[in-house]
Amino acid sequence: MRSFLKTWLTICLLMPLAAHATNREQRLPNVNGYTPKSHASAPSSKSSKSVKTAPELTSKSSLVPPMASKESSNVLSRAVNVLGTPYRWGGSSPSKGFDCSGLVKYAFNDATFDLPRTSNAMAKGHGEKVDREDLKPGDLIFFNIKSRRVNHVAIYLGNDRFIHAPRRGKSVSIDTLKKPYWEKHYVVAKRVLPKEQNALRVVQR
Repeated sequence: MRSFLKTWLTICLLMPLAAHATNREQRLPNVNGYTPKSHASAPSSKSSKSVKTAPELTSKSSLVPPMASKESSNVLSRAVNVLGTPYRWGGSSPSKGFDCSGLVKYAFNDATFDLPRTSNAMAKGHGEKVDREDLKPGDLIFFNIKSRRVNHVAIYLGNDRFIHAPRRGKSVSIDTLKKPYWEKHYVVAKRVLPKEQNALRVVQR
């Protein structure tokens, strides 16, 4: 009888200790602040942030090719700065709008010569003819749209791109010579900006 009582008392004393030890082990992960879910979700939240990228910003100054001369850069900068200006027949200023030749006149405003007012007169007048393969930034390119004679002008930007004031309902924009429409109506190109003076300086020495 005594041995039974000893065994029963021993069991009664050891049970709470065993339960306490078990509970302590189960609580250890929480005490350390570690759970499998939080560990798995942490990298995914970081990766989602890394996937997000800042939106691409296209500055107008980046549209002017770096290889352009100083004078052509000035011309292109003036033209590029009025991108989005509405077309207006007879217009030649940002406040009133532009037609195609008005945009050219505005862009070349600081040049040392005065261009004619119409695209047809520009094509016939100042400058030298340039082959399409030899186009440089700042050259003028001429088109005949719904006519046999030149009636549209644009400023060449480089890489087959040009800037112009297209037509009513549109605004000053950039287009490409690679489009079949412009290839079909392309007439001639002219270089109206003076040549670089480096060669003349060498001769003068």
